[in-house]
Amino acid sequence: MKLTIVFDNVVYKKNIGLISDWGFSCFVETGKENILFDTGSKGNILLNNLNILGIDPKRVDKIIISHEHYDHNGGLLAILPYVNDVELYRLSDYNPENKFNLFTIDNSQKITDTIFSTGKLEGIIEEQSLVIKGEKGFYVLVGCSHPGIENILNSAKELGNVVGIIGGFHGFDNYSILEGLDLICPTHCTKHIKEIKKLYPDNYIEGGVGKVINI
Repeated sequence: MKLTIVFDNVVYKKNIGLISDWGFSCFVETGKENILFDTGSKGNILLNNLNILGIDPKRVDKIIISHEHYDHNGGLLAILPYVNDVELYRLSDYNPENKFNLFTIDNSQKITDTIFSTGKLEGIIEEQSLVIKGEKGFYVLVGCSHPGIENILNSAKELGNVVGIIGGFHGFDNYSILEGLDLICPTHCTKHIKEIKKLYPDNYIEGGVGKVINI
């Protein structure tokens, strides 16, 4: 299983033309299907980064939108010219084009053989996260964690042992909740990255556009 961050506030792989901006998107390759989790804020930047990273948007089989904020759904329309009959999983019932096969998410559900949605979790903003089965356990891919990291992890743990988390943590500062995780990759809107890195130096990994995580 391979995860590539294709949209983020910072660039990880520098000096090759990748562009950072406020937002998040991650390309997930299962070996059988390719999933685009969120689309960042700007379609032109998303397409630029995909191109430089050698990811053909025509390879996208499914698109998951964590929540309906522009920095997570803003690049969606830019993908349209490249896809046909792609499954779109979002909390909203809005389908921008008939090229998408829309699934409005409410309850937790299976997306692929190894990827699951937490379903719509309540919080300041309603949001879904992905739970991905890797070699060592389950990894959680989050957009902004508006429902709270603890709530999201508890939901993910219903599937099995959670060993990692990747994505935006927002203002999260209850750091002890991260104890026991093998992989911690805070990105995008995370306010306290320095503190997390200091507390968990052996488990923390840098995010940013171009970062590849194999699970």
